[in-house]
Amino acid sequence: MNWVYLIIAGVLELLFTTSLKLSNNFTNYKWVAVFISCIIVSFYFVNKATQTIPLGTVYAVWTGIGAVGTVIIGMVYFDEPVNFWRIFFICTLILSIIGLKFLGGEAAH
Repeated sequence: MNWVYLIIAGVLELLFTTSLKLSNNFTNYKWVAVFISCIIVSFYFVNKATQTIPLGTVYAVWTGIGAVGTVIIGMVYFDEPVNFWRIFFICTLILSIIGLKFLGGEAAH
């Protein structure tokens, strides 16, 4: 279940980074509220995930999901550059996240 919490936290991270952009330097209060809400709930789920998953793994996966998602949102919705190297390194990051999950991501008890 803690991996589910971690995935939720990662998705909320990409939502809070996107809402940060949409807040227009904290002048659009609707997006500021979304930003604050998402960051609080994301940290809650990160905390839940650290109960059974090693902290380093949690942090790497959490930020990885947020980074990959934010880059993809940037390319799709904010016309950020799409090129071979961006796609290559996003894929590398995704493979690293998967590796952390399947190659020893659970704490030894």
